[in-house]
Amino acid sequence: MKWNWQQPNWPNFVYNNSALQELENQFLRNTDVIIAIQQYLDQADKDYLKVHIISEEALRTSEIEGEYLNRDSVQSSIRKHFGLNSDNRRVSAAESGISEMMISLYKSFNQPISNDYLFKWHIMIANGRNDLNAIGSYRNHEDPMQVISGPIGNAKIHFEAPPSKEVVIQMKKFISWFNKTAPSGEMKLSPLIRASIAHLYFVSIHPFEDGNGRIGRAIVEKSLAQFMNQPTLIALSQVIQNKKKSYYSALENNNKIMNITEWIEYFAKTILEAQEYTYNYIDFLIKKGKLYNKIKNQLNLRQEKVIQRIFNKGPEGFEGRLSAKNYISITETSKATATRDLQDLVIKDILIAKGELKTTRYYLNI
Repeated sequence: MKWNWQQPNWPNFVYNNSALQELENQFLRNTDVIIAIQQYLDQADKDYLKVHIISEEALRTSEIEGEYLNRDSVQSSIRKHFGLNSDNRRVSAAESGISEMMISLYKSFNQPISNDYLFKWHIMIANGRNDLNAIGSYRNHEDPMQVISGPIGNAKIHFEAPPSKEVVIQMKKFISWFNKTAPSGEMKLSPLIRASIAHLYFVSIHPFEDGNGRIGRAIVEKSLAQFMNQPTLIALSQVIQNKKKSYYSALENNNKIMNITEWIEYFAKTILEAQEYTYNYIDFLIKKGKLYNKIKNQLNLRQEKVIQRIFNKGPEGFEGRLSAKNYISITETSKATATRDLQDLVIKDILIAKGELKTTRYYLNI
């Protein structure tokens, strides 16, 4: 069985445009809504939103590749890049590198891509690595670039990319295609189709020795941002990480064929789910502002600290929800004081209590 790049009509992917139209329409509706509701955020919440989304994307796109970073360090690095208050904590080379790439994506979304542009991204995400032969350049080793699983002697090859000697010409074609299919390009494509093809096309070439997945997902967000004419701020990598098996299965199912309607449908739905996350987070921040206006000057310092901690956990809140034990730990107060504080928050309709006695859990009333 030939890989897609070995097909005679490579890289001319084909797809059923009519089957994808409703997904494109939904993307446009979601985009309009997300842009509109951001107007209801104050500057502090806008800063909070971009730091949260970008740092989570940095963490999740790394986790997809099996690299686990420290959330606080990544957020600190990103806040520093934006000129926001940060704690100046020590940040590892990997955390600094992925943060720098995500900031570059955010600030330069409207620029066309080039070899040098992608090389700079690769240098950023390879920060601190000494196990790669080619950093800031395309791979040049003679060994096949393969995606493999299973033990030695019984390994399964999920994909084999073009030989290194072909990468330069393959990337020349990809870069030309990507820039020509931009909203201002001569071969303009609709946003979901362009973003979906861009990802599959790029990872099929697999031009770098390592880091192709992270750069490939960044290219998707760049593609969408160029259509929106602003940074996307969507949780693409978070959605993919939550359903990683489906992601790799979809890639594998479409790396030997040129009709990729199935791939675009899958990836378009992934993008729509990432948009939904952003919408829910913005809605959460708006409700947070309304609640703070409602409770202004009604809480003691302990209560304020706990409410702020809950909001910092985002729409999902505490794992297992807030309990009296959590409250005592956060405020370093007595059980009796914690009970009074929590009852007061329930009476004021700030928290909703569910359960009884030790199983009682508290939820923000938003």
